[in-house]
Amino acid sequence: MKVRLAGPLQPDSIVDGPGMRTVIWFQGCTHNCKGCHNPETHDLKGGVERDIEDIKKELMALEYQNGITLSGGDPLMQVEAATEIAKFAKEIGLNVWCYTGFVFEDIRKIAKYQELLKYLDVLVDGPFILEEKSLECKFRGSKNQRLIDVAKSLEEEEVIEYAI
Repeated sequence: MKVRLAGPLQPDSIVDGPGMRTVIWFQGCTHNCKGCHNPETHDLKGGVERDIEDIKKELMALEYQNGITLSGGDPLMQVEAATEIAKFAKEIGLNVWCYTGFVFEDIRKIAKYQELLKYLDVLVDGPFILEEKSLECKFRGSKNQRLIDVAKSLEEEEVIEYAI
């Protein structure tokens, strides 16, 4: 399976979730949030195409990483690839965060996203809203975005925010 990424995997991030993480920057986003800090990731045909097997090899070779973060762009624009990567990351003991401009309540209603949700520890949901931008928001850019504990939310059938 192929995936379109905005660039190489970025190991050693400390701002895209807790601990030391590797960020996978997905290419493609249709949200067009005003003030987005990654507008170069919006073009659905931009970036580079990668084979997921190669990404798995890179993930296996990582050292000192607590998890991966699926970001972009919007990983849900390539949900099958995001699911395969997230599933593999869980299999090798990494936790998985995912950033999306969609909101959890809508994602839960769409069948094609259900498999991905099974492999996510935290979903950072909602579009970036420039007017709600705040440096006080840990691991997110605007106050409307939520850090959602996916497993607890699925179990409780309501949004349970992740406790930092």
